[in-house]
Amino acid sequence: MNSKWILGMLLIAVLAFGSVIGFNLFINKKIENTLAHLPEPTYPVTTEVLAPTVWPKKITTIGFIEPNQGVDISNEVTGIVNAIHFKNGATVKKETILLNIDASVQKANLKAQKVQLPSVRDDYKRLAKLYSEKSVSAQSAQTAQAKYEAMQANIESLEATIALRSIKAPFDGLLGIRNVNLGQYLSQGTNIVRLEDLSLMRVRFSVPQADLGKIFLGQKISLRIEAFPERTYAGSINAIEPVVNSQTGLVMVQAELPNKDHSLRGGMFADVQIELNDLDKQFVVPQTAIVFALYGNSIFIVEKVNDETRVEQVTVKVIERRGNNALVSGNIKFNDVVVTTGILNLSNNTKVNIVPNPISVPDKMPQL
Repeated sequence: MNSKWILGMLLIAVLAFGSVIGFNLFINKKIENTLAHLPEPTYPVTTEVLAPTVWPKKITTIGFIEPNQGVDISNEVTGIVNAIHFKNGATVKKETILLNIDASVQKANLKAQKVQLPSVRDDYKRLAKLYSEKSVSAQSAQTAQAKYEAMQANIESLEATIALRSIKAPFDGLLGIRNVNLGQYLSQGTNIVRLEDLSLMRVRFSVPQADLGKIFLGQKISLRIEAFPERTYAGSINAIEPVVNSQTGLVMVQAELPNKDHSLRGGMFADVQIELNDLDKQFVVPQTAIVFALYGNSIFIVEKVNDETRVEQVTVKVIERRGNNALVSGNIKFNDVVVTTGILNLSNNTKVNIVPNPISVPDKMPQL
């Protein structure tokens, strides 16, 4: 009785599991048949014909702008300010008097010395004549000469001291904001005002030693500054440091730029580009066309296969990227049709449908 019951239960279990397995096999077969008869998906893409393109070569770096000449004007002698002859932000010429330090004591001493000078000079001439006639000793004549020459030197010293109390502009330029006031006592070396010659500006920047052979004196450069982002300034290299910095491996370079409108100011930072020889007939594609991957980068080329539009995935090397574009090389040729957008759904031999591109790429390099 027990053995029959066990056998019956086993039979029921086998039938139950068999029916489940059979049902699953039936469902899977139906799904497989359905998928096999589904139409192949077609993905919309935009394309671009690969044409010979000029790729501008340049070295890009950050530069620091300096004036042609710039100085903090200061005083050599101490004293009280008794006159200020300039306004903040004024343009001045060389030798323009900017400020006077009180020189009344020195002028009084100078006047006293000049009053005494004719008498001392006459005394010297008289003794020199008597000495030539052997009427006085040589010592007397020499003492008179020394007194006369000492007074002359003292007068020149006083005149120089008085001149130092008139602070002048050392060159043509633009003044900043004055740091002193009328009646103020100035100690030696007080910063009075900043003066800068903005007619010609210099920009200093560094380039890697690997690029040293690509630069030379007179080479054209261009730069942009944050204050005027739409404007490009042009200049040329006028100096290259003769040594490479042993710690950074960089070479200091200086270029000059005209600055007639004074829009460039000392202390500005600039994006500098050194112009190199352009590369002709290059393969340039939008960066949206590239599949970037760790195992290698690739693009999709459109081909006609049995009257169907499909894509072939081609491995490329990205040489350089700039803006929206990339310079590439690989097993590609001019007039190939490259997929520019819609690459996310693509793989090798995927069927595609080419649609118009509503977005233009503004910084595409000019074609030959």
